[in-house]
Amino acid sequence: MPRQTDISPTRRWVVMVAMALGSFAIGTTEFVSMGLLPMIAGDFGITESQAGHVISAYALGVVIGAPLITALTGSIPRRRILLALMLVFTFAHLLALFADNYWTLMAARFIAGLPHGAYFSIAGLSAASLSPPGQRGRAVAFIGLGLSVATVIGVPAAQAMGQALGWVSAYVLVAGIGLTTFLLLFFLMPHMVNMKPTGVRTELGALKRPQVWLTLALGTVGFGGMFAVYTYITWTMTERAGMDESWIWIVLMAYGIGNVLGNLLGGRLADRNLDRGILFSLIMILIVLVAFYFTSLDPVLGTINFLLIGLFGASITPSLQVRLMDVAGDAQTLAASLNHSALNLANAVGAAIGGAVIAAGFNFAAPAIAGAGLALLAIALWVPTAALRRREVQGA
Repeated sequence: MPRQTDISPTRRWVVMVAMALGSFAIGTTEFVSMGLLPMIAGDFGITESQAGHVISAYALGVVIGAPLITALTGSIPRRRILLALMLVFTFAHLLALFADNYWTLMAARFIAGLPHGAYFSIAGLSAASLSPPGQRGRAVAFIGLGLSVATVIGVPAAQAMGQALGWVSAYVLVAGIGLTTFLLLFFLMPHMVNMKPTGVRTELGALKRPQVWLTLALGTVGFGGMFAVYTYITWTMTERAGMDESWIWIVLMAYGIGNVLGNLLGGRLADRNLDRGILFSLIMILIVLVAFYFTSLDPVLGTINFLLIGLFGASITPSLQVRLMDVAGDAQTLAASLNHSALNLANAVGAAIGGAVIAAGFNFAAPAIAGAGLALLAIALWVPTAALRRREVQGA
């Protein structure tokens, strides 16, 4: 394999596309389970709330795997780590073939989540390392674009396959995409010689930095409201808006289109002004979540509003990722991976809060109000976080 300094611009672009395909696979598996929950609940004879734990199992895998893998593998070449992560990811989805009970599926989803944060961290940093000066935000956003496109194409396709052939087939499809990504990276990705190896102590140094923890808190709290809504979107649109379940793929695709647009917007916000971009996204998340409580009574308005939730939810991710790269010093790999731990902790927290609200007897739109409360809390947290960062930059 050539070194990253020796490849052509065309080869760089192809490598970026290959890494984004891995993001596409991860994005498909992260979100498709939410649309499959009614089928999973029916097959295993469990409640809607118990089925939601499948989402939490994946998120827990991300939360644990991201810091653990990145902290312990800093000395291993980045190309080699990406290949290993894709192998584990593919294996976990093949394991779903043998999920003849609830706990086996829970284990498979947990394992599938382990590579998630580390992959996005290393692929994002690799993209930033390959990018021209002044385009880090857009490079990171391009890797995340794979996840966004997954919500437009991958999730609806896997959802349709799951409905036609059984929910297991959706995970087999993801395994095929993961294997394809592995082969492309194996033959195309250069040695990332500009990405210097780090040790465990260096990576763990990120945990000593208050700005790292504050940025992670912004993501965890601000992002949770989106998942409080997304996790139960099938029930919301069928039981509250009166939509036929066969049309749910349109709702999921609308969310995906919002994700694609939001990711592109987020890359430019990150390159322009990180902290203001984060604040803008949080305010808009608050507004669209409150609006969804009312628009979810109508299938058309609810679908359009769900697109906006996807748009502004995705717009915050590139800014958080680049901000962590800036405030982490030499521990960028761990810090960047922790962003995905934070976002998937938000996934688990949002799903749990949404489930608790529904279990308390409220309607399926009520989690949107709880999610808006989380966005408001994140806005309050942003104020001291941004003020402290300004003082640190001015004093440097």
